[in-house]
Amino acid sequence: MRQFLLVLIFAALSNLAFCQKQIYEAPNMKTAIKTEKMVAILPLTVSISYKKFPKNYNAADNAVQEKEEGIKMQQGMFTYLLRKANNYTVTFQDVERTNILLKQAGVADKLETITPDSLSKILKVDAVIKASYAYEKTGSEAAAIAKTLVFGFGGSTASGALTMQIYSGTDGILLWRFYKEMNEGVFSSANELMERMMKKVARNFPYEK
Repeated sequence: MRQFLLVLIFAALSNLAFCQKQIYEAPNMKTAIKTEKMVAILPLTVSISYKKFPKNYNAADNAVQEKEEGIKMQQGMFTYLLRKANNYTVTFQDVERTNILLKQAGVADKLETITPDSLSKILKVDAVIKASYAYEKTGSEAAAIAKTLVFGFGGSTASGALTMQIYSGTDGILLWRFYKEMNEGVFSSANELMERMMKKVARNFPYEK
């Protein structure tokens, strides 16, 4: 029994670990960001897939969930950056304003077809942050909850990857890119997940003073 518990603990700790971090900085990044004052955070592009499709899976409902999660994670990122506003060299546009301007311009549902510099002009900002989060649900939430109640931990229920990119509003050039793989716990809300992500991003965020 003791050996079994040790195996479960090791598996849980392994699942909580972050891995596979990659960072890119453009040669002119430090020079370019010195002139930036206002930066917009776009709604995240979220992709939800399943290792094994759940009962009553519906593709349309899944698409709605992806869009809702993208907005929630955008809000979570903005909240995190707003709390630490004094640490940054730029100001971040309120995401409510960002989303309204995108809707008014008729591009809210086709961000992937618009260049970053064009989006910057629409939003009247100096740069845009584009991010995506793709994850695959690998475990049963019910089983993970049961493990949590019995053992105090439930392990991860999904594996995912965050990609975060900053584009110049002047010419649309990619200035900075951050990629990291991570696992999602059973009790992770969109805000909690973004909080964890941004703590890792913060160590390498180019707008830090």
